[in-house]
Amino acid sequence: MKTIGIVGGLSPESTVLYYTTIVEEYRRRYGNEEYPEIVIYSVNFGKFTRLMEKGRFEEAASIIIEAVKSLHKAGADFAIISANTPHMFLSRLLRESPIPIISIIDALAEKLIQDSIGKVGLLGTKFTLTQQFYVKELRKHGIEALVPDSKGIEIVNKIIYEELVKGIIRDSSREKLLAVAKELIRRGSEAIVLACTELPLILKDGMGGIRFYDTAKIHAIKALEYALR
Repeated sequence: MKTIGIVGGLSPESTVLYYTTIVEEYRRRYGNEEYPEIVIYSVNFGKFTRLMEKGRFEEAASIIIEAVKSLHKAGADFAIISANTPHMFLSRLLRESPIPIISIIDALAEKLIQDSIGKVGLLGTKFTLTQQFYVKELRKHGIEALVPDSKGIEIVNKIIYEELVKGIIRDSSREKLLAVAKELIRRGSEAIVLACTELPLILKDGMGGIRFYDTAKIHAIKALEYALR
């Protein structure tokens, strides 16, 4: 089996989701404790976030690149990044990484195609929803993606950074997120993509009658399958 490398800390809450998903999915499939070895490099989330907020994207990307290189030195055969937003740097990461990197967007697209979903709504951080990289990458797979209006983006972003990354779950915030999701469904989305790996902490599939795609779970399972090839 290949050793899995996880760039974690983006946030700590999502890192836990990745680890537990990989282990639990392996146990579910095989019924034993022989799951792959996993190396986690937890980056400084505060530093990364400050650089992103200041638009210093090259420096933010360098944090992720150095983390991947450290995972390689620690024995990882490939890497996954336990967050959606850093995938805006994916082309640079792929050029500079000494090991393969499994894209969260490619893993998601594969699942959407399997389910015959051609149009989705996105929920995520302001960076993910405004930088257009997610929309463009899904379009390459023939999938159309809609984003909330500016007010909706601010609502989702605030809940992510002020609550979810700190492990705070509020029913009132869940209702706000569901309202944004329902508006995307009204605009023609067939399902909603949780394009932030903290959102599964508060939104579950089928909630409010909406189908949610958990990118953290999809990505983690893809990493397990890659490790077991």
